[in-house]
Amino acid sequence: MSNSIKNEHTDKLVKALLSIKTAEEMYSFLEDLCTIAEIQSMSQRLMIAELLDKDIPYNDIVKITGVSTATISRVNRALERTDTKPCLKTFKKTGKQHNGEGFL
Repeated sequence: MSNSIKNEHTDKLVKALLSIKTAEEMYSFLEDLCTIAEIQSMSQRLMIAELLDKDIPYNDIVKITGVSTATISRVNRALERTDTKPCLKTFKKTGKQHNGEGFL
């Protein structure tokens, strides 16, 4: 994990996210906290991660998603980092939500 994001405020955010029990609660939380564009950006990055995991070429991902190659590269770098890979891979494989202790 990157220590550049870890602080008292992000610790509170993480705890709040982990306390969410249902998809409806998560939608409400995200709507309260983020703009529609931010939520769409996060979901788009998950889609990019799935496409990269399927070895889809960058140019095809650009056509499918409309994002820049810079965004694809950023997601790819995150996937290559050992500490983020397990979380993204678990989510991509299961499509399940997190219950604060593990994926449901």
